[in-house]
Amino acid sequence: MPGGRLTYEERQHVAAGLTAGLSCAEIARRLGRPGSTISREVARNGGARGYRANQAQQATKWRARRREPHPGTPPATGTDGCDPQAQREFEDGLVAMMIQTGVPAMMARVLTCLFTSDTGSIGSAGLVARLQVSPASVSKAVGWLEQRGLVRRERDGRRQRYLIDDSPGYQAWQASTQSMVRWAELTQRGAELFGNTTPVGARLHTTSQFFQHLTHDMTQAAEHWRQTLSARPSAPPPPITDRQSHPRVTHGVGDPAGAGHATRDTDPHH
Repeated sequence: MPGGRLTYEERQHVAAGLTAGLSCAEIARRLGRPGSTISREVARNGGARGYRANQAQQATKWRARRREPHPGTPPATGTDGCDPQAQREFEDGLVAMMIQTGVPAMMARVLTCLFTSDTGSIGSAGLVARLQVSPASVSKAVGWLEQRGLVRRERDGRRQRYLIDDSPGYQAWQASTQSMVRWAELTQRGAELFGNTTPVGARLHTTSQFFQHLTHDMTQAAEHWRQTLSARPSAPPPPITDRQSHPRVTHGVGDPAGAGHATRDTDPHH
């Protein structure tokens, strides 16, 4: 049906069309879909450059499940008086954003629940009920988040509670920095093994140098913001300048969360 939900195959065609440089209107024409359907699909799933068929499919399934009321579930109420519908839309957007940046769907859902909890902590049973998944799924997701410094466990009698730190970004940044250290050390060993004058050794040495400088920059940036925020807990964060609004971003390699991390511009002579 022209106005119905897109299938996964259609999303693959959308992704291929965007890669080929086609406009949303042209993609829509080829699929026999309204132009507005394709433009909305692309806009809400990463834009023309960030659109991925599998991630868009995951995000759509998550949004669909959120709309289905669970039998016996009481009417939703927003956190701290927040409009329930607006909160749900925000949570859907947060989950979709995480998925688009490489966080697996279940992990994104658990992290979103913790982010939007008043106390920043939820018990295992609470997550199972809220997400309508098995305890094993929750435990696996929490384990993945724990490895990246985003979540920690705490015993509450015989039960476990999962907590998010007040500065989850700082914790994740620190975990990512450790992976940079491992890259730097191992590639330097390879450079010494092959010899810096050989093509392989030179390539490995350059890679090691990159990760050493990146580790230094990331550590300084994280510590700067930690001290800034801890010194002024009640003050709003400083305004973002034009220089800060266009950070350099590293993607993929060594990133424990699967997503890119922005690094602050620093003195190249460090």
